[in-house]
Amino acid sequence: MCGITGYIGKEDAAPILVRGLSRLEYRGYDSAGISVLENGRIKSLKMPGKIRELYDGLKKKPLSGNLGIAHTRWATHGIPNYINAHPHYDCKKEIALVHNGIIENCDDLKRRLQKKGHKFLSDTDTEVLPHLIEEYYDGNLEEAVRKALKDAQGSYAIAVIHRSEPGKLVGARNGSPLIVGLGEGENFLASDCPAIMDRTRKVIFVDDKEVITLTDRTVSITDLDGRKAHKKATKIDWDISQAEKGGFAHFMLKEIYEQPKVIHKMLSARTDIAKCKVRLDGIGLTLKEIREFDNIMISACGTAYHAGLVGEYLIEKFAGIPVEVDVSSELRYRDPVYSRKTLFIAVSQSGETADTLAALREARKKGVKAVSICNVVGSTIVRESDGVIYTHAGPEIGVASTKAYTAQVAIFILLALYIGAARGRIGRKQLKKILAEFEQVPGHMDDILDGASAIKKCAEKYYMLPCFMYIGRGVNYPNAFEGALKLKEISYIHAEGYGAGEMKHGPIALIEKNMAVVAITPQSHTYDKMISNIQEIRARDGKVIAIATEGDVSVRKHVTDVLYIPKTEEALSPLLTVLPLQLLAYYIAVYRGRDVDQPRNLAKSVTVE
Repeated sequence: MCGITGYIGKEDAAPILVRGLSRLEYRGYDSAGISVLENGRIKSLKMPGKIRELYDGLKKKPLSGNLGIAHTRWATHGIPNYINAHPHYDCKKEIALVHNGIIENCDDLKRRLQKKGHKFLSDTDTEVLPHLIEEYYDGNLEEAVRKALKDAQGSYAIAVIHRSEPGKLVGARNGSPLIVGLGEGENFLASDCPAIMDRTRKVIFVDDKEVITLTDRTVSITDLDGRKAHKKATKIDWDISQAEKGGFAHFMLKEIYEQPKVIHKMLSARTDIAKCKVRLDGIGLTLKEIREFDNIMISACGTAYHAGLVGEYLIEKFAGIPVEVDVSSELRYRDPVYSRKTLFIAVSQSGETADTLAALREARKKGVKAVSICNVVGSTIVRESDGVIYTHAGPEIGVASTKAYTAQVAIFILLALYIGAARGRIGRKQLKKILAEFEQVPGHMDDILDGASAIKKCAEKYYMLPCFMYIGRGVNYPNAFEGALKLKEISYIHAEGYGAGEMKHGPIALIEKNMAVVAITPQSHTYDKMISNIQEIRARDGKVIAIATEGDVSVRKHVTDVLYIPKTEEALSPLLTVLPLQLLAYYIAVYRGRDVDQPRNLAKSVTVE
């Protein structure tokens, strides 16, 4: 949520800052703004709406200067408008500041500052920060920032400039992501790597309650008490072209089509069929620990939660360990019972999801061993886990997650096999058979994508319907949730996912001619039960789109439409059944004229509660 860019160097800051913001659009926003230090004065442009309007505004009112900050805002305090857009200023407009996060004690701080004569213009919590820094400023910006942040409670990533210190850019974080980009004669602040990847691949990941001071050639990092922190830079191993559309109409479509390559790359790096091995480097667990765990807790939000539900099925099947999956936003406020034999698994694409991070920290406080499944190297959740299994899916820009989901599911399959083998629950022959089938999955994914025209035709038939239901059983039950989530996220159609066995416990009351039901019906041990559920829906005038296995001709007599997937091992089938669900949601959203990559009210990474 929100995007921050900051630049100090020899070039004009404005084009670099706004170009960086455009690469952070996936984070979700409703207004944008920029401040540049120009000839000893802070000059700004900000407005509600899209970044392209900021571009147009800068053409009419260019800003020139080598130091600046910029921001895209996702509204929390105050409606999206000019006044509430960032940057915000102190009384004299000598300080400009952008902020991602929530200052929880903003009302108390505001009353305190108003008593001292400070005047506030906006409805935001952010505006207290520049005024607080002004109160403490005595010629040293970073020292004033440190003092101000000691008074602030809540989450923040900030970038700050002062008109009296033209060679200095200051940033800080607590709970919201912020990175430093290291260039040649220039340095950067940003919320995420894509913002700066056209300028540098060398980054420093900032930790909580750290303050960063940048000049064009130096970087200084301290804690809030001014104690120096010494940190190594990380080189990002993906290219900026991976964060561009590459000829596709939308990032979401590009990322759907990248899934076979992501899974192939993962299998190449993490499996050895000849030696019948799964490699999970970095997991941070000994074989002894793996054999002694007696329960697993998986914590995640949104799409990652659905991947966790698939993981629950697979780990219990192959490893024989009880698994509980919980939504992080609930788990963090529960008092779950952990033991020394509990393994905690945090799942997050970004590694910055606020609720998942909070749940992880609570588990760690109780002495639980924690492993994260994550896509972003060096992210906070990764740094605070005992071990990590990276998905290495590359940057995912579309707000609606696609390749991150299949990568997480694939990791859970490998993890289940890895634990099962370590505990002696899977024999060598069975493991080799599953891995051989797994090796065919990227090719099967390509086959589904090659047949996307049939899915597009199905979307054209149903896109005007007002509501959809998704049903599944067994290991494909979580994909019913995921399919419904994808549709509601990007098309704004009401959609719900259910376990098919729950139909007679309430949802069947919703069935009528204006509802489409997507039934995930591959060949499986629950196939006959799914057919029974489909017949019940058809008897009540429901329209049924089946996701079925190639060669299943008999399913046609029970449904209105069929989308086929190649035959595969049942445990691997969620990797295939989800692709038609993703494409169906995508094409329906396109037919309805929606902004697929930036759906309303949503952000890619939810970094505030």
